[in-house]
This record gives sequence, C-alpha cells and structure tokens, in this order.
Amino acid sequence: MDLVDKAKNFVAEKVTNMKKPEASLTDLDLGSVHRDRVEYDAKVSVNNPYGHSIPICEVSYSLKSDGRLIASGNMPDPGSLKANDTTILNIAVNVPHSVLVSLVRDISRDWDIDYELEVGLTMDLPIIGDFTIPLSSKGEVKLPTLSDFF
Repeated sequence: MDLVDKAKNFVAEKVTNMKKPEASLTDLDLGSVHRDRVEYDAKVSVNNPYGHSIPICEVSYSLKSDGRLIASGNMPDPGSLKANDTTILNIAVNVPHSVLVSLVRDISRDWDIDYELEVGLTMDLPIIGDFTIPLSSKGEVKLPTLSDFF
C-alpha cells in the first residue's frame, strides 16, 4: 500500500508542477458598426508551452459597462493553439444598439464606454483534462465620431 501512495504523490506532484498555457487580454477595439449592433474585437494572446497543438474547447465572454451586463456569449471550437508558440484569438463581441442607448449617461460624459471584459478560455490539456483560464480586463473604448465614417 505504501508503494501505491508514493506513486500517487509522485504523479500528483508532476501534474501540479507541469507547465500550463498562459493567456492575457491584449486589446478591445471597435470592430464594425451594423444596422442592429456594434461589433467590438477583443484580442487574447495565448502562449502554448507544449511541443504539440492544443485544441480550444470554448471561449466564453461577458462585457459589462457601468456595472451592467451589455453582451455575453461563447465561441464553441475556435481552433487550436500552435505548438511552442503564441496564438492570438480574435473574439467578436456584439452589442445591440438598444443596449448602447441605455449607456447614454456614461457615453455623454467623455464619448467612450468604460468596460470590464471577462473571458474564460477552456482547452483540453493532456492528462489534466479540461482547463479554463479566467481573464479580466478593464478600460475604455472610444466611440466613433462622424469624421471616422467620412
């Protein structure tokens, strides 16, 4: 029985000290304006320390402004992380115009939206299984002016 306990402890220690992918939110910008929504582009940089690609199961996101949820969703199966490299994921966050109207007070002060973006990056790691990296970022996004369109 002592040998089994030593083996369990050895495996647990190796898994705990195993390198895991690291991620960071690098940017949130205005992507495009449509008739029914405004699309923001969030960029997530993910570093894969393994010598093989890792499949990404899902990317979930929520965008808050002034303490209110203005957009949320997920991207199922967004691809894989490159082996021994950094992968940039582009996440399209769609915000309906009706939600932007409810933020008039924040927008009118300085013509930007103060935001908090939360992203959950779930991937399937060998031996460990599903592993989620939680990310969070706060900042402000400038809104387009008429001169941006002409």
